[in-house]
Amino acid sequence: MANTKILIADDDKNICELLRMYLEKDGYSVVIAGNGEEALIKFDEENPDLLLLDVMMPRLDGWQVCREIRKKSECPIIMITAKGETFDKVLGLELGADDYVVKPFEPKEIIARIKAVLRRTGKASGENDKKEVSYDKLTVNMTKYELKVDGKVVDTPPKELELLFHLASNPNRVYTRDQLLDEVWGFEYYGDSRTVDVHIKRLREKLEGISEKWSLKTVWGVGYKFETKDD
Repeated sequence: MANTKILIADDDKNICELLRMYLEKDGYSVVIAGNGEEALIKFDEENPDLLLLDVMMPRLDGWQVCREIRKKSECPIIMITAKGETFDKVLGLELGADDYVVKPFEPKEIIARIKAVLRRTGKASGENDKKEVSYDKLTVNMTKYELKVDGKVVDTPPKELELLFHLASNPNRVYTRDQLLDEVWGFEYYGDSRTVDVHIKRLREKLEGISEKWSLKTVWGVGYKFETKDD
């Protein structure tokens, strides 16, 4: 963990310094950005292991920063929102955020969330084991964040890959949408589950007709499963 680097992007200097103090005490290294533009520059320079990202920031807001980072990286992102602000969980999910916290918060809560997200995304120290599942004409490699279909690499966004890996790692197990939101995205989130449906639809477009030995199945009224068929 000593090498785990956290980038804090927030225009509130007091919050930044408070978080820096607690995180460094816990063994993390910390980089701070005071606005959205600086956050993108520091992200490229520092290559952090996790980003704490305030929603309301000058120059570029947290949504815009999250969108830009997701074009090039699967780095875990925890969004920070002020109490009373409408936090759009669906937008957060669709942009690829991993979790969110509401101000005012206890620093211990932030550290617990960071540890949970790092553990879930495999970024925690000691979790660099090769993670791969393979089926007929299909390989999902989470070390390289790579999807191979019929031997060819298919460009796939991180959350689609994580969803496919999660389902394919547990073949024939049925997951509800809420389970998938919680286990893949990490939000304690109930209600509008269209995000899962959108990601499944996109995956199906990539995987349609590739093999008769497996498929992404809708289990009506319940959720989804990665179904494998015996020869």
